[in-house]
Amino acid sequence: MNHTFRTLTLVLACVASLSANADPKTPGTHQGYSTIDMTTAGIPKDVNMISVADIKHELAGKPPFAVGFDIDDTTLFSSPVFYRGQQMFSPGGYSYLTNQKFWDKANCGWDKFSMPKQIAQKLIKMHQERGDNIYFITGRTGSACHFTTDYLQKTFQIKKMNDVIFAGSSRTEYTKTQYIKAHDIKIYYGDADGDIISARDAGAEGIRVMRAANSSYKPIPKNGIYGERVLKDSQY
Repeated sequence: MNHTFRTLTLVLACVASLSANADPKTPGTHQGYSTIDMTTAGIPKDVNMISVADIKHELAGKPPFAVGFDIDDTTLFSSPVFYRGQQMFSPGGYSYLTNQKFWDKANCGWDKFSMPKQIAQKLIKMHQERGDNIYFITGRTGSACHFTTDYLQKTFQIKKMNDVIFAGSSRTEYTKTQYIKAHDIKIYYGDADGDIISARDAGAEGIRVMRAANSSYKPIPKNGIYGERVLKDSQY
């Protein structure tokens, strides 16, 4: 093993360790468990699990409001898109995530290879029946097209569709917070630690959708690491 490879291995190991425990910008407050942990060892008693039926019951009789959804690994299983992007633009590396050509491919056509998650179908159906206003806020870099907006509308049969909000990503701030706050979103669903923190910083509730164990987005987050509520059977 040469020096360069050893150094790269160490750096990646450190990054993985930080990400697996919590978002580096915001330390976790609870132990948390990955989807892999919860699949192999069962649901821990210290994780606050809820179902779509639970949320529907809680909201019964309340007037409609705005709700928000992350896209990747929350509403869509989009690993095929990102896997293809890596192979095409930066095999074995992650520089493709800063390449506008990749984002244009992903946002302007490749999402047809993304599979809708069952939990998203159930949640969106429930919120539409209530008359809630639905927003999609993603950390992706945006493109000059509307394919992803159109794909989500058609896939989830959304009656009143708002354009997808491309918040972009940052290592120093939670980019989704301003949009959650601006649209007065009360509940925001997401799989990443940053989704939960972004929602809380905006005065909304962040509810965790479990990232599929076979997602290409590694490491798998620790569900419940911030004491947030976690959706049952939301890994698919």
